[in-house]
Amino acid sequence: MWKRPGVVKWGTILAMMLVLAAMAGPGAGQGTDVQGTEFGEPIQGIGGVEFELFRLGLEDFLEVEDADEGLGPLYNGRSCAECHVIPAIGGTSTITEVRAGTLHADGTFQDPPGGSLIHLFSIPDHAIQAAVPAGANVVAKRQPIPLFGDGLVESVPDEVLAALEDPEDQDGDGVSGRVHWVVDRDSGEVRAGRFGWKAQQSSLFTFGAEAYRNEMGITSDLFPNEMCPAGDCEPLELIDAVADPEDGPEPSTGLRGIDNFANFMRLLGPPPRGAENERTRRGEELFEEVQCSACHVPALETGSSPFEALSHKTFRPFGDFLLHDIGTGDGIQDGDAGPTEIRTAPLWGVAARAPYLHDGSAATIEAAILRHRVEAEGSRTRFEALTAEEREALLDFLRSL
Repeated sequence: MWKRPGVVKWGTILAMMLVLAAMAGPGAGQGTDVQGTEFGEPIQGIGGVEFELFRLGLEDFLEVEDADEGLGPLYNGRSCAECHVIPAIGGTSTITEVRAGTLHADGTFQDPPGGSLIHLFSIPDHAIQAAVPAGANVVAKRQPIPLFGDGLVESVPDEVLAALEDPEDQDGDGVSGRVHWVVDRDSGEVRAGRFGWKAQQSSLFTFGAEAYRNEMGITSDLFPNEMCPAGDCEPLELIDAVADPEDGPEPSTGLRGIDNFANFMRLLGPPPRGAENERTRRGEELFEEVQCSACHVPALETGSSPFEALSHKTFRPFGDFLLHDIGTGDGIQDGDAGPTEIRTAPLWGVAARAPYLHDGSAATIEAAILRHRVEAEGSRTRFEALTAEEREALLDFLRSL
């Protein structure tokens, strides 16, 4: 890991932020709208301490790992930025993660030994290499999810997301989204999941730590065990030369890689908005009329946060971060998230992340809309009924987000 001397310790930094948050009071900044930044820039309103945390996080995010630092033995990328680079650091990429397993006739899913993740690469001498197991009848690809504005998403209270769910469709609109309640690995508390294609993580700290282990094979005290090929851990003892956990605190800062990743993601600004005009305003009206907003909720509000820039702010992600069945699920079970369910993808910054859907199988925004089924059947049908001019106005609105 990269080292920088002379930096204030993390415990001191956190204490300073908590004092500042307490001085500001629980209602400070309430209702303040958050403005978008240029892609890859930190969120507006941060001070010098927060900017230093962002900068340190960015440097770790960019760092290319090797086997001497714990990379592998199985991995999908050598740095976070390999998979989060379009249109800027923190975005998406054309690299796709591979998942596999067995979907039985009764709708239940079975992980192969070692889990559903099938790694693309291995370290030399490549004595072990992951492969799709024989008998797997589901092979799915997942694109990296952009991270812009995720600190705001993390700061939304669980009860706000819970108020959006309607698992029994009691209002009769055909939409029955639900929270993916998960046990947060760090705190041990049951929290509303919101990160990942299956909303399988509730905090950016656990999300980043899991990705560090899953995608680069670097363990931490939060995820201390390597992922074993086909469930067989014995070969790893001969290949992996770095003792677990591989991610430890830097002497100069007291920060681990997983701390730095979390800080970078928390302080990464939301996407910029395009110019508003009469056409995009009409498109937004149509977006409401065809009821896209039933899942793609325009605005949310955060609760308290140690970072004042994230505390009690209104932001516009156009997503509810709930699980829905819209006919595009990848067939993979993840915790309580079923094979047909997928987390609502927030639409902010959507024009900068083609191709679309979880696997990149839709080349355009319109093609992605036309793939919507099940809970989104009504919205898709109403979209199809629009005139060509109305469709284009709605699409122009989406491109402006």
